[in-house]
Amino acid sequence: MSLEDTYKTIKSPAEGLFKDRGSKFFAFAYHIEHESEVKELVDNLRKEHFKAVHYCYAFRLGLDKNNFRVNDDGEPSGSAGKPILNTLLSHEITNVLVVVVRYFGGTLLGVPGLINAYKSATAEALALADIVEKTVNDVYIVSFEFIQMNDIMKIVKEFNLKIRNQTYDNQCVIELEFRKKLTNQVVGKLEKIDNIIIEYLFTV
Repeated sequence: MSLEDTYKTIKSPAEGLFKDRGSKFFAFAYHIEHESEVKELVDNLRKEHFKAVHYCYAFRLGLDKNNFRVNDDGEPSGSAGKPILNTLLSHEITNVLVVVVRYFGGTLLGVPGLINAYKSATAEALALADIVEKTVNDVYIVSFEFIQMNDIMKIVKEFNLKIRNQTYDNQCVIELEFRKKLTNQVVGKLEKIDNIIIEYLFTV
């Protein structure tokens, strides 16, 4: 398993524009965490740019280079989504969706022209984006009795763990987030505390 626990992404939405022979290609780049976000973002652009003819996109998620999707939305196969994705890959960024909205200018550009247009529009948006480095974090849920609070909190402070959620009662539940590279150390220390339940939730 890869211990790589940092990645580059964009901090906030960015836009780019490329023009060729009357056609306009507006690129919209978004930071996303889950594939479920894609449909709403694309649908919003369809409503906002209802006179456009194509809404092509590509996104990449996580550190696995195989976790991506492309959509040519009626353009010739391979002429839109793939150039967008290749631009994301060349910038070495992930957790990013780029949608390129095309207004047709009356002149057919041919496949090479389309590839260049979708690639150039995407590159323009990413050139204006604020690219940041983030850590890959694991999220665990820990259940324990109230009298064990001090033992848990010592580990939280030692590793500077982020508490995402917490419920303190006779039986306490705490949701912790920490860098993937710390997982073995943190879980190892927690497991030394008697009668607590440690459960992996997900990775962010």
